[in-house]
Amino acid sequence: MAKTTKTKVAKIKKSAVKAVSPKKVKKVAKAAPLRPAKRDSEGQAKVSKVKKIVATVAPSPEKQEVILQFAVAPGDTGSPEVQVALLTKRIANLVDHLKTNNHDNHSRRGLLGIVSKRRRLLNYLEKKDAKRYKGIKAKLGLS
Repeated sequence: MAKTTKTKVAKIKKSAVKAVSPKKVKKVAKAAPLRPAKRDSEGQAKVSKVKKIVATVAPSPEKQEVILQFAVAPGDTGSPEVQVALLTKRIANLVDHLKTNNHDNHSRRGLLGIVSKRRRLLNYLEKKDAKRYKGIKAKLGLS
């Protein structure tokens, strides 16, 4: 029984590009089975259209506010400023959690990882553009 569980987990990890429910995957597999390429009258392989399911999850309203506030350009979600602001929000939430649950060492270790990731992003931003670095530090109130 443990062997089948490991196999399923391995298959999920390999194909976990997009999060899709197993029922949808089965429906798509039935709808568009893999077949050898068909040839046209000239012997060229025809390209068959395969339906892809793209499942994206919208960020929470709090996260959207932070993204809008710190975005460098419209639709920006990956700039260092946005990433640092989101990490700062997560750090504040974890600090509050650890104040009430001071024996939660797993969360404490996660907090240390988040803090070091924010530090690396800030170091990168400082090397790349000192003006942006100073601006984000002032905006977030970091020392």
